[in-house]
Amino acid sequence: MLLHLIGDGGETLQVAAFRAMVNILTRVQQESSDGAERNKFLVNYVDFAFDDFGDRQTPVYPGLSTVWGSLARSKAKGYRVGPVYDDVLAMAWFFLELIVKSMGLEQSRLFYHNLPLDVPPLQLKEGVFRCIMQLFDCLLTEVHERCKKGLNLAKRLNSTLAFFCYDLLSIIEPRQVFELVSLYMDKFAGVCQSVLHDCKLTFLQIICDHDLFVEMPGRDPTDRNYLSSVLIQEIFLTLDHDDLSQRAKAARILVVLICKHEFDARYQKSEDKLYIAQLYFPLIGQILDEMPVFYNLNAIEKREVLVVILQIIRNLDDTTLIKAWQQSIARTRLFFKLLEECITHFEHNRTGDSLLLGSSSRSPDAERPASPKYSDRLSPSVNAYLSEASRHEIRPQGTPENGYMWNRISPQLSSPNQPYSLREALAQAQSSRIGSTARALRESLHPILRQKLELWEENLSTAVSLEVLGIIDKFSVAAASRSISTDYAKLDCVTSILMGLLSRSQPLTFWKAFLPVVYNIFSLHGATLMARENDRFLKQIAFHLLRLAVFRNDSVRKRAVLGLQILVRNSFNYFKSTTRLRVMLTITLSELLSDVQVTQMKSDGSLEESGEARRLRKSLEEMADVRSKDQLNDCGLPVTALEVAAEGSTDNRWSWVEVKHLSKCLVQALDAGLEHALLGSVMSVDRCAAAEGFYKLALAYAPVPDLHIMWLLHLCDAHQEMQSWAEAAQCAVAVAGVIMQALVGRNDAVWSKEHVASLCRICPIVGTDIGAEVAAAEVEGYGASKLTVDSAVKYLQLANKLFAQAELYHFSASIQELIIPVYKSRRSYGQLAKCHTSLTSIYESILEQEASPIPFIDATYYRVGFYGERFGKLNKREYVFREPRDVRLGDIMEKLSHTYEAKMDVNHTLHIIPDSRQVNADELQPGICYLQITAVDPVMEDEDLESRRERIFSLSTGSVRARVFDRFLFDTPFTKNGKTQGGLEDQWKRRTVLQTEGSFPALVNRLVVIKSESLEFSPVENAIGMIETRTAALRNELEEPRSSEGDQLPRLQSLQRILQGSVAVQVNSGVLSVCTAFLSGEPATRLRSQELQQLIAALLEFMAVCKRAIRVHFRLIGEEDQEFHTQLVNGFQSLTAELSHYIPAILSEL
Repeated sequence: MLLHLIGDGGETLQVAAFRAMVNILTRVQQESSDGAERNKFLVNYVDFAFDDFGDRQTPVYPGLSTVWGSLARSKAKGYRVGPVYDDVLAMAWFFLELIVKSMGLEQSRLFYHNLPLDVPPLQLKEGVFRCIMQLFDCLLTEVHERCKKGLNLAKRLNSTLAFFCYDLLSIIEPRQVFELVSLYMDKFAGVCQSVLHDCKLTFLQIICDHDLFVEMPGRDPTDRNYLSSVLIQEIFLTLDHDDLSQRAKAARILVVLICKHEFDARYQKSEDKLYIAQLYFPLIGQILDEMPVFYNLNAIEKREVLVVILQIIRNLDDTTLIKAWQQSIARTRLFFKLLEECITHFEHNRTGDSLLLGSSSRSPDAERPASPKYSDRLSPSVNAYLSEASRHEIRPQGTPENGYMWNRISPQLSSPNQPYSLREALAQAQSSRIGSTARALRESLHPILRQKLELWEENLSTAVSLEVLGIIDKFSVAAASRSISTDYAKLDCVTSILMGLLSRSQPLTFWKAFLPVVYNIFSLHGATLMARENDRFLKQIAFHLLRLAVFRNDSVRKRAVLGLQILVRNSFNYFKSTTRLRVMLTITLSELLSDVQVTQMKSDGSLEESGEARRLRKSLEEMADVRSKDQLNDCGLPVTALEVAAEGSTDNRWSWVEVKHLSKCLVQALDAGLEHALLGSVMSVDRCAAAEGFYKLALAYAPVPDLHIMWLLHLCDAHQEMQSWAEAAQCAVAVAGVIMQALVGRNDAVWSKEHVASLCRICPIVGTDIGAEVAAAEVEGYGASKLTVDSAVKYLQLANKLFAQAELYHFSASIQELIIPVYKSRRSYGQLAKCHTSLTSIYESILEQEASPIPFIDATYYRVGFYGERFGKLNKREYVFREPRDVRLGDIMEKLSHTYEAKMDVNHTLHIIPDSRQVNADELQPGICYLQITAVDPVMEDEDLESRRERIFSLSTGSVRARVFDRFLFDTPFTKNGKTQGGLEDQWKRRTVLQTEGSFPALVNRLVVIKSESLEFSPVENAIGMIETRTAALRNELEEPRSSEGDQLPRLQSLQRILQGSVAVQVNSGVLSVCTAFLSGEPATRLRSQELQQLIAALLEFMAVCKRAIRVHFRLIGEEDQEFHTQLVNGFQSLTAELSHYIPAILSEL
């Protein structure tokens, strides 16, 4: 009745009836309230009892809207409407639902006899719609005013108006509802107070939750979805709001809507998904226009926005994406900046990532202070929407590999304290605020749910990475056709994304998809990506491929090897060689070895090669394995992926020989680093091994000047600590040589190839041809451009100083002559004067060495043989050691014993072989490690090694010359009966000549023997050699020039010493013993005539030189030496008489 009066009565009666109805409703609300905003009895009345007069009279909604609107307008004008108006606002939901129900009944009755499948919306009459508009406007004003006062009624009224519009969208023409929405948005335009803005977000959240939201038309017939455009505009406006809760709410609204669309069964076709994506695509455009708004969001808000962005892009077609990339280069860059943010914010670091690398001690167990994971802040709205569905999920049984973990959980696990569903558990933990950190929240979960959460997060991270990878693939194809706006010189959009993907932990699923994409990108843009402008990208991708080559998973390793081969293929394609790529890989390998643990501790406390190092070596070796071509198809690559043919040619540029050389160089660098690491604490004891470690590292990194120089300087410092001045000087020369080679190659220095050649004569390692590598090593932070003339001069001066400390002045002179051209070109006359003064001092020192009666010896040399398993790689190898000149045989025996005894264990002992006999390693006792140490002499270049004379080193080096030695010899006496020593007639001699790998002075203290030859001399040849040696010593003393009378005293002393040992009859080991052994009785008959004649000739020459020496002695002596001279004459005469018994002709000869 009251509704009838409100609809058909006069104005006074209508108002009275309306007020009476309000009073009745208020009384019902008070008497039967259960705490809910909507009274259940009134709800039931609207839903079931109200029938709008059964089509016997006009609907109630026009009159109800008119009366209520009139009352609201009166209040707005300031008229007294009494307390009933506040009750009307409190019960507004009921009246608005009555209005909607009345409209719905009218709509259904229009088609009562013929109900179509799709009921058309009700078109409200203009007058009625105007009344509803006026009522809506007045209620909005109440919301606006009361929100400013902070009244709760305003929020309830706002929600009521939102649900009113929500219901109207199902009944009346949507564009009429859009007028109401537009009115609302105008009333709350812009960024307003937080309370008002919260109301606006609530309003949009409710109406956009409509089932037909996706199908809504535009406000104009030519426009698309009006509600989506309003929503996107207001959401973006909210993201720039200062209130954090508003921003979080806006982001969640987006996530919930996108989630609903994705699960909606009506929109599973690709064209439907495309339509939805295009509805939301303008949001991405707004973010790109105002990127600071996005960057100001916190990590949680960024994640939710990025989830929406990824879902939009996922369902977009290629045409829409390409249009987005065609606007400008800057905008395209910003688009990919968003993708980089996706990779960053959805990165998943598993606790077990170290398992991939093997025995690494680096575990990401510590909780990083970075933003929490997405699931840790999973939107409660999403939980509310999906929680019911998750309880009824029916999935096939499976394993963690296919992602189905929850069917393994017993339903009995579910309880109020431990829900069965992961979403329930997360929502419960968040609502109860369990723990203040993400770790505490995780630990509150059941272990199986925790494992499920880890799997879910990994799947999310993988899905994001795969989505970004797919976009990059599409972008590269579009860029190849030059149809988009990007930096074609560097393709920084592609390179930055690929580096972001590679730098993060990814599962096998990702790597399976990654390799074909990278192959396609390099096939399309290889020339750009391999150019010097992209060195940083190339270095990064090489580094991460090498990192993957360490992984324990063979499938990942296999793809890493193929990835490296793709780089090699492009190197062949664009540079026709692998020189520059070898430099790049050498650099990245050096950086990788600082992250990879190449050693591990054994049970006995010693170090051994780790599994990571073994897998890396295996991968590097597989690079050069021809059989790797068989794996191309399994990894999604074409069988021709490694073929390189020039345009218009069928010739394959791929060279397995060059690839094997590349692989060998990288393995050498790995082995050098491993060997250096294995030395560990032994480096302070075994200085030679430590120096060799630095030396091998320097050689391994020779293609990269920076790294080569770094390790050479480490080696130089190590030698200076050992006071090995010559070796340290050679290191400085090698550094200067690298710099000089680079400068000569650039033609921007004062030196030429002749200067480099002269430096090579001092340090042969300088002669290694690395010119091409020096030119190629211009890689971010590594390059020959940093090598200058001043740096070369610096190290030449250091070498000069160190050579002077080693008293190798002839080398110092050569070094100074290389420095002088620099100062000449600069006209630095002061520096030139210093150089020439230094040269004067150097040449004076050389003259002093030559004038000394005691021949100058710069070093002593010892051959050391190693025999025993505990020596490792040294076993059954021989080395020549260069030691200071004051080190004797006993000294080096003591030093090496101390060094290698520390390496013995309880099952092995150390023994030194005291002589230089030949060693048969198979005859040595197991469990004993042997050292054989023998003094050796350096061999001059022009020396006759087949001479039977006894070697006197001072005779071969009477004048100081460049002391560069790579051959050494030692003599070993032996007899045919097995004894070491025997009589002269039985004494044989074996002369062993050793060839070393390189020459001394070298960059190390010891060089390996690469060749050993031996000569044997018979007893009579020994005897002849002994006599000839003494003859040569006397003749050398007689013919040595003397510059002044002051030199006579040293000459007289040395002459007396030699004569006394030659003509004294009591010296039985001299020529008399030779005659007795070979010229008397039976021995003489065993000699061949030629040998007999040579022996007699040698004796006659010896006696003749002795006679001449005695005469010279007489001229040199004074009265104090007359008695000694008489003894020499008497001895000579007695010796002549004794020899005449064996050689009668000697009397006539003398």
